[in-house]
Amino acid sequence: MIASSIQINQHVAERLANDGWYVGESIFDAELSARLHDRAYELAGGGALQPARVGRNMATQTQAEIRRDDTLWLADQPEDAAERAAALAVTSLRLALNEALFAGLRSAELHFARYAPGTFYRRHRDRFRDDDGRVITVVFYLNNDWSPDAGGELVLYTDDGDSVLTRVLPSAGTMVCFLSERFPHEVLPATRERLSLTGWLRRDERDT
Repeated sequence: MIASSIQINQHVAERLANDGWYVGESIFDAELSARLHDRAYELAGGGALQPARVGRNMATQTQAEIRRDDTLWLADQPEDAAERAAALAVTSLRLALNEALFAGLRSAELHFARYAPGTFYRRHRDRFRDDDGRVITVVFYLNNDWSPDAGGELVLYTDDGDSVLTRVLPSAGTMVCFLSERFPHEVLPATRERLSLTGWLRRDERDT
């Protein structure tokens, strides 16, 4: 039985409260995941996605030894219908987490990410040392028919970084959420193109 988005939101809240992380069914249904995949593929093919940068604000820079994905941030009010639907679903999740966890989440920032075959993102944490705005990391995978031998897993580590909590294949219909400050993680190289919509739920308004 396919769970409703409300049920998934509740499950995410329970797992975040108990464990600090969630891996499971996405709040995006199969149709929306497919539309987002096609949108990301279209944008990548048109050159709209650009090499990701490390750091924030004026200190950002491209560091290929750390990460090699290409990204494109979604607008606050997207014109594309699939992007709008995704933003609405994420808003519903944010409000549900505020109600259940008193999380104080005020905004979301989302971007498409494309990893070409062989690219990666080395182990890191998502919260900056001088900025506690990012509270919860969210990842929505958009890749159909992903086989385990293709690689490209997200590896989530324990707080101290000594042990692996889980490895997640980037299969469409899978969603990952975790507390941004707690868990180091990395993206392993894959043998095929890897697409996702990812970002953060923030306690402040999105910095545009």
